[in-house]
Amino acid sequence: MAYGKFAVIGIGQFGSAIARTLSERGAEVIAIDTSINKIEAIKDDVAHAVACDATDKKNLLSQNIEDMDAVIVAIGENFEGLLLCTFNLMELKVKRIIARAMGEEQKSILQKMGVSEILSPENEVGISVAEKLLNPNVIDIMELPDGYEIAEIKAPINIIDRSIEDINLREKYKLNLVTIIRPTTNEEGQTIQHTIGVPNAQTTIRANDLLVIFGSMKNINRFTEINN
Repeated sequence: MAYGKFAVIGIGQFGSAIARTLSERGAEVIAIDTSINKIEAIKDDVAHAVACDATDKKNLLSQNIEDMDAVIVAIGENFEGLLLCTFNLMELKVKRIIARAMGEEQKSILQKMGVSEILSPENEVGISVAEKLLNPNVIDIMELPDGYEIAEIKAPINIIDRSIEDINLREKYKLNLVTIIRPTTNEEGQTIQHTIGVPNAQTTIRANDLLVIFGSMKNINRFTEINN
């Protein structure tokens, strides 16, 4: 499975958790920060670690930043620097920009700039962010002790119109299906999310279903990789 190339700009606690997790999962990661100490601390855990000012477009160009599959801007204390860095990434037409916001005001400013993917460290865990970047099927994750997670995932293509019994999640993939979240249309014609309760063996997976699954992330990734 090709995990892609990512740059993480801002190697504080949040950014370093994202960078290390991406790297551990097999992605090629560039870590960028103005602090030499932070770069020294992470250099052995990622493919490349660079101490430079990411608000300078020339520095971004020197790292071939436009070739990244995604760039995560996790600058924490300097919001002006985060904005300038994000603006430069947009100017360089980076494919996917994910920026950190501390509070609703910062989030609103980023949205007005045209940034659609915004992280809130108060509600996001760096490890979970990395997992979702690596597996586009994963919508949300709740980490549990001993390496287990409850993950909300998009139903993979190859299990659409198949029953739970036919998919054989427990025996074949070592996963348990907790429930299914299914979009339905209400009387006003609006699409709402409906939890169908506890699925049984005859329950059929539909297109656009979200599956709430319990298991290890390794097995969840294997399940989505095989069936997409």
